[in-house]
Amino acid sequence: MFGFNMFPETLRPFNVQYKCFSVSMLPGNERDDVERGGKIIMPPSALDQLTRLNIIYPMVFKLTNRLTNRITHCGVLEFVADEGKVYLPHWMMHNLLLQEGDFLNVESTSLPVATFSRFQPQSPDFLDITNPKAVLENALRLYACLTTGDVIAIKYNDKVYELCVLETKPGPAVTIIECDMNVDFAPPVGYKEPERVPAKDEDMQIDPSELMPEPTGFIAFKGEGNRLDGKKKKSTSISEDVPTPKSAQYQRGIPDYDYKIGTLKFLRNSKPNSSKDSQDGNIEFKAFHGEGNSLRSKKA
Repeated sequence: MFGFNMFPETLRPFNVQYKCFSVSMLPGNERDDVERGGKIIMPPSALDQLTRLNIIYPMVFKLTNRLTNRITHCGVLEFVADEGKVYLPHWMMHNLLLQEGDFLNVESTSLPVATFSRFQPQSPDFLDITNPKAVLENALRLYACLTTGDVIAIKYNDKVYELCVLETKPGPAVTIIECDMNVDFAPPVGYKEPERVPAKDEDMQIDPSELMPEPTGFIAFKGEGNRLDGKKKKSTSISEDVPTPKSAQYQRGIPDYDYKIGTLKFLRNSKPNSSKDSQDGNIEFKAFHGEGNSLRSKKA
């Protein structure tokens, strides 16, 4: 009677129950693209029914295992499955606790666009990847949505890494199609911080003066004593104080001119000079500057 639509068309959800199987049971060639992503394969009748319903695109579905009340979300890749069957990635069947041929409820839904997500690797081996954010971004291109609590699987360098979705914003389930999402990582399961062993103080206390080169050139009172009358020097029981040459005092900023190529010297924990040593070091040595004594006895 009326040529225009007076009442807006209500959204009619898609809610059908199928038998689920893993992608490895799909007839034909092996489908690695399905196994590495977060999308499922549905029968052609589902596409025919979806086109008749007023659903929101892109197509996102809520998968429910009613026996265990496990829920996840996914997208659809193709409509080429046998009638009454859907094919899921292995990690998705593992999260839903499904076996081959179990019944799965598939319901169309709409999810908010993701703004943030946090993942936790399930193995410390994930730390061996040089740029994990770039690897994860490339792997998530095969996913349509994320659900908090799911353990997704990504493949990199012929190795499968499992990541647990710890948090998603703005909701517990989000769509990641054409979105700008911030990603964060939690410490992997089983990861332990390396223990730092403190260095022993005894090994670090090295006197820098021991590493200085031996003094060269003139050294005062280094020779042997001789008598003026030509007689041999008498041996006395009392040991005479023979001055020993002092090693060169270490001074910061003065280069080692006797350095040999290919050697390394480490100076650690240098002790500050005492006030007494600093005073003795300021006295400049002068040869033959002492007081003279006569061999002859003075007359009274």
